Amino acid sequence: MKVIIIGGGAGGLSTASNIRKYDAKAKITVITRDKHVAYSPCAIPYVLSGDVKNFNDIIMHQPEEYLDRNITVLTEAEVLEVEKEQNKIKYILMNDKKRHERELEYDRLVIATGGAPFIPPVKGANLKGVFTIHTIDDGFKIKKWANKSQTAVVVGAGLIGLETAYGLKKMGLEVVVGELVSQIVPRLLDPDMARLVQNYLEKEGIRVILGNSIEQVMGTHKVEGVQIGNEIIKADLVIMATGIRPETHLAEYIGCELGKWAIKVNEKMETSIPGIYAVGDCVEVTDAITGHPTQSPLGSTAVRQAKIAAKNIAGQFAQAKPVLNATVAKIGELEFGAVGLTKTVAIYNGIFVISGKKRALTKARYYPGAKRIDVKMVCNLQGRIIGCQIVAEERVAERVDTMALAIAKKVTCNELVNMEFSYAPPVSMVIDPIILAAENACEKLKEIGE
Repeated sequence: MKVIIIGGGAGGLSTASNIRKYDAKAKITVITRDKHVAYSPCAIPYVLSGDVKNFNDIIMHQPEEYLDRNITVLTEAEVLEVEKEQNKIKYILMNDKKRHERELEYDRLVIATGGAPFIPPVKGANLKGVFTIHTIDDGFKIKKWANKSQTAVVVGAGLIGLETAYGLKKMGLEVVVGELVSQIVPRLLDPDMARLVQNYLEKEGIRVILGNSIEQVMGTHKVEGVQIGNEIIKADLVIMATGIRPETHLAEYIGCELGKWAIKVNEKMETSIPGIYAVGDCVEVTDAITGHPTQSPLGSTAVRQAKIAAKNIAGQFAQAKPVLNATVAKIGELEFGAVGLTKTVAIYNGIFVISGKKRALTKARYYPGAKRIDVKMVCNLQGRIIGCQIVAEERVAERVDTMALAIAKKVTCNELVNMEFSYAPPVSMVIDPIILAAENACEKLKEIGE
């Protein structure tokens, strides 16, 4: 069996590795436009901040290492055409000045084209000193430019924007973050929880401007400033962290059915065209709470999808599940994460909810080094937990994972209150903060019932 995978990110390479696990004889070829493969884009801001020493540290494998598993990886290559009737693709090597077209045949094709940065159509967006932050090459360029810069504006207050802003601040730059909507990380946190993260950023010296769009990037040949709303902000570096759009052009050209957000696939990760699969950021998924189509631009989702696609390509059966989009982030000393729906998103989807909140500590009150932790639990009116948000300086990820399991199993706040949790003074309170938040939710439900 011949398998071609278009895209060398987490979804594409994981699909290749998993196919090899289930099929020792398959001929596997991965084609990617990138020069580097098997690196973590999520780690780029941490190289800027100095938490990771250099960009080479976030590259886990070189293309030639895949040859040891009989997987061919073609870097700096671009697919020009897919002839689905003949089961073959045409591609070029991008450093080939003569641009000779080459062909490869396939029995199964996997589209793992990921996403592409969205750049607002504003004046000056093409000036020198304006960058997106999506690939490791972007990271190299940003760090080089930042080393000769003093002021930076990050446009977009999603996770990558905030992590990059902090990284640039650690490099010694004055940093301003601009966000179109009235809060930071709007897809992850409700406004009250987002404010806790914003307070930390501002304490670290990062200015945050909310509720205003970028009007223009100012300068002649390179960046000199940015206009956000009516305000002119001096800057010699601009990061456009304004979101990623699914890269679906090739799939659309082939004739794969697209959904509201991206490529439609079935539970086997197969597109509307038999024998053609898709995984990663270019794929539309189903929200586990609403049942509606949504996006899940997370490396963890791409890796899970890759396993499903690989098993089905290798003749086994596996089924993809709806997503909860469990997410965690760390900026400086602050961790925050969420899973399921925020209260805002639930209401938008017509779900009536209540929320339980609790501010507690990560350790026993008397134990040295105890940190504040804020937990928000979102429940529907039947008491079923449909979302959770947590902000603290430690121990967030494991609690988000616990809540992901609870939500997936349709646990109610009353059931959670009566579950058994471990305790030791150096690592927890005798009653875990998520239990305390669930108790608060139960009290509110009881008030509604009365």
